[in-house]
Amino acid sequence: VIKCKAAVAWEAGKPLSIEEVEVAPPKAHEVRIKIVATAVCHTDAYTLSGADPEGCFPVILGHEGAGIVESVGEGVTKVKKGDTVIPLYIPQCGECKFCKNPKTNLCQKIRITQGKGVMPDGTSRFTCKGKQIYHFMGTSTFSEYTVVADISVAKIDAAAPLDKVCLLGCGISTGYGAAVNTAKVEPGSTCAVFGLGGVGLAVIMGCKIAGASRIIGIDINKDKYAKAKEFGATECISPQDSKKPIQEVLVEMTDGGVDYSFECIGNVRVMRAALEACHKGWGLSVIVGVAAAGQEISTRPFQLVTGRTWKGTAFGGWKSVDNVPKLVTEYMSKKIKVDEFVTHTLPFDKINEAFELMHSG
Repeated sequence: VIKCKAAVAWEAGKPLSIEEVEVAPPKAHEVRIKIVATAVCHTDAYTLSGADPEGCFPVILGHEGAGIVESVGEGVTKVKKGDTVIPLYIPQCGECKFCKNPKTNLCQKIRITQGKGVMPDGTSRFTCKGKQIYHFMGTSTFSEYTVVADISVAKIDAAAPLDKVCLLGCGISTGYGAAVNTAKVEPGSTCAVFGLGGVGLAVIMGCKIAGASRIIGIDINKDKYAKAKEFGATECISPQDSKKPIQEVLVEMTDGGVDYSFECIGNVRVMRAALEACHKGWGLSVIVGVAAAGQEISTRPFQLVTGRTWKGTAFGGWKSVDNVPKLVTEYMSKKIKVDEFVTHTLPFDKINEAFELMHSG
């Protein structure tokens, strides 16, 4: 058993608490990882807020991390002690019907136990002050050591800087993949990206790499426009600058609507606007943002009858074990940006400040 520091969420709506936790050794088909770097994501904040119907407490949050394999359980063959890895919140077992289908990346092998905050055998590897602590998204990267299923880990280039590539565990991969895998953006197309946070910037990057000629960034926070343009946005607009609904503004700006739109916020009204900003006959809108529990999307069916398509994406459609190492290689060869997404680097015990920085935009 390893004793180490972790940021424990004892209950919803309260700041994280840095505690000494005990991390049990990995059982069969499990891997124990020394986490070197982790990022914070809105999904962590969403669960911490208490709005997540799957949220269990007390829990160790975190799902964008990178580290080194400390030890492996019985039967683990894909990684060994000392390997550099990224833990994966969407695993890839290679055996379930989802993994065998090229149309999806949503491996279901451990979905039920992962959603309940436990390892595949139904138990936890974390204890603190004598209490069992739940796992989160199968990763729990807000701990100096964590245990994950062997299908939830990608072995990456040992030369990669872990304080950067940890971001490929969720946000950057999600946005980039939404553009290149889910939407399959084409050269010369017009795109609109709603929400210019980390995921939105990654979508812009993907649209640019795919050859889009016009990329319109949309956000009410104008402080984000300069960064969006650095990533490839050709122009940025705020919904608050016009009396008309934003979809009407976009339809006028683009002679009938955009070819591709992306909702990167998790707001159901914005999801509708993103669909309705698409061009009749062929426009495609991708939902990337995660809305709160119980919310529903709506539009007039005529929007779809007249040729628009509404899609969603999880982790950008990447089959995780296969593709995360390739994304790291693309970053190392400068095909995709990662460093530019990092605005602040803080010591682990300042994790609550990291959440405050994220909430402030």
